[in-house]
Amino acid sequence: MRVLIVSWEYPPVVVGGLGRHVHALARRLAAAGHDVRVLSRQPAGSDAGTHPTEDELVDGVRVLRVAEDPPHLEFERDLVAWTLGMNHGMVRATPRWLDDWRPDVVHAHDWLVAHAAIGLADQLDVPLVVTLHATEAGRHAGWLSSVVSQQVHSVEWWLAQRADALITCSEAMRTEAAELFDRDRGDISVLHNGIEPRRWRVRGAEVDAVRARYSPDGEPLLLYFGRLEYEKGVHDLIAALPRIRRAHPGTRLLVAGHGTHVDFLIEQARAHRVRRAVQLVGHLPDRELAALVAAVHAVVLPSRYEPFGMVALEAAAAGAPLVASTAGGLGEVVRNGVTGLSFEPGDVAGIATAVRAVLDDPKAAQTRARAARARLRTEFDWDQIAAATARVYAAARRRRIDPIGRPKIPTGNAFGP
Repeated sequence: MRVLIVSWEYPPVVVGGLGRHVHALARRLAAAGHDVRVLSRQPAGSDAGTHPTEDELVDGVRVLRVAEDPPHLEFERDLVAWTLGMNHGMVRATPRWLDDWRPDVVHAHDWLVAHAAIGLADQLDVPLVVTLHATEAGRHAGWLSSVVSQQVHSVEWWLAQRADALITCSEAMRTEAAELFDRDRGDISVLHNGIEPRRWRVRGAEVDAVRARYSPDGEPLLLYFGRLEYEKGVHDLIAALPRIRRAHPGTRLLVAGHGTHVDFLIEQARAHRVRRAVQLVGHLPDRELAALVAAVHAVVLPSRYEPFGMVALEAAAAGAPLVASTAGGLGEVVRNGVTGLSFEPGDVAGIATAVRAVLDDPKAAQTRARAARARLRTEFDWDQIAAATARVYAAARRRRIDPIGRPKIPTGNAFGP
């Protein structure tokens, strides 16, 4: 099949897990014989002078990285305007790039590319497949109290309504999307994210070097890695750290990643009197991160909201014992007592209990870690996921879409009665 994927992230521009997902999917589809093109962008804050539009073939995938337009729009400050500008640039650049190549489907990833993806699918008269990786309501525990959140929700609703085929990464996200966007749950396909375990294999010497750096006296090491946002619950893990340290003195927490909550997490560490035991190491290169994950005694994922839980797969690939909340997709990825230990989202005491159990019995923790790694070869294999995605493409048909009005924005909690 001829597939046009539209994504606001594609390496080397990677913001989070979405970029890695699209990259792996595109390459595996191409390897399976499909003709794949990816429409993406150049880095935010650049322009056509520093980062001109590029058209190149990488790993069998033809990629168009569209330059940013001249207006001074910033992602952090002008989110919706910046997004519209990006989509406008994509739509303008695409006709000449496609030339006489016509895709069988357009596959959009998340709301940020809604305008370009819907416009291209309509112009080309081909089915629109949409993968929803998260929702604005979910990120804010159901509350759409800001103007920007309401705007984002309305675009998500439009994209979900317009989709000829809809995909989510977990059963939890399927339920969430059906409820929020007025779609029949049975019409939504669930395709898990995949993982490439080889990327997380590192030499023993690299692991030893990391342990010597962060735990010179053999102190227990805990790690969170991912985006630093409120919904990730890292503040709950910091709140649990004093209880963990009482049972296991000297335990240290490493926090890898970036986001808007860095200062808040530092304040929380001070408030709980564990500032010296918490080290924010920032965004790490892939190789260094893999060595760190393999070196720690436990990876802790305290998310309050998690559509899937890609980090759990990455931790499993590196062989790290897992402690995770049951939020959203994490409850499907981590099997309590089998591939890791779980706790309810926001349960500080539950975090402390689960982490102490890992540190109390390292042998049992390693047994669970091996089971988690073995599961990657079956349920989270990218070749199988790509094949399932291709089946969704083949079955997709353009639906008759009546004019779509504006959605009603919930005045209370979007998940409430």
